[in-house]
Amino acid sequence: MKKLGVIGVGNMGEAIIRGLLEKKVFRPADLIASHPRASRRRTLARTLRIKVVSDNREVVAEAPVILVAVKPQTLDSVLEEIALAFSTNNAGLEGSATAKRRAEGLLRQGSIKSRLFISVVAGVRLAHFEQRLGAGARVVRVMPNAPALVGGGMAAVVRGSRATKADESLALRLFGAVGQTVAIQNESLLDAVTALSGSGPAYVALFLRALADAAVKHGIPPQLAYTMALQTASGTVKMLEELRLTPEKLIRMVASPGGTTEAALSKFSEANFTTIVAQAFEAAAQRSRELGATR
Repeated sequence: MKKLGVIGVGNMGEAIIRGLLEKKVFRPADLIASHPRASRRRTLARTLRIKVVSDNREVVAEAPVILVAVKPQTLDSVLEEIALAFSTNNAGLEGSATAKRRAEGLLRQGSIKSRLFISVVAGVRLAHFEQRLGAGARVVRVMPNAPALVGGGMAAVVRGSRATKADESLALRLFGAVGQTVAIQNESLLDAVTALSGSGPAYVALFLRALADAAVKHGIPPQLAYTMALQTASGTVKMLEELRLTPEKLIRMVASPGGTTEAALSKFSEANFTTIVAQAFEAAAQRSRELGATR
């Protein structure tokens, strides 16, 4: 696979790099990353054994595929920096004379069209990237989620107007290193994806905390309650996957007529649990739409 550059190595960027290295999608020599803080650069270089630099333009100069994983509030300055790097009047880099000459030469050999940009920046539309980077920019947008940090992620991929099917396939392979991936055709669906898999881990954690708290009130020690709640959730997911059960079928398996589970489920029904979940989902999706409207 082509050399990969990563601009912004926070938790998500680092998780993706680790996954790619562990699954041998890339060798350390085929990766270059940037971070503004010197101490972070040293740590990443030492633990991941990859090249880590301070200047984003050096990443763009060396890598034809660039993962953009910066915070939304710093994105525009990064995109402006990249766009200027491809301008004939602004190709230079700060730093050593050797690095400057090398980067200028690489940038002059290519163009913005020769790079693929993969964005994991939350709430920023493809059109914003394409407009800021300039004519011909190839952009793929990805909505990953927190479990990618432990290799259990769920990512949705959508390509921009100039990105190719091959670009989409490459993004799917990259994020397949840290979980499951799916390609979608309509970018507007990412608002629902955000509400489902993006925010979903917090919903699951909230339910587990409530379940454990209820057990504590009935005398089970806190740590034991949490351990049992966590294993119950983990075991349930395993049953659904390995036995290929639908949620409805699993519920019927557990809920005997007149039994304890049926008594509990009736309380969920009385409290309109399904409606509450739907309302929470809509609130998250709406907020995603609002955030995207500003970009």
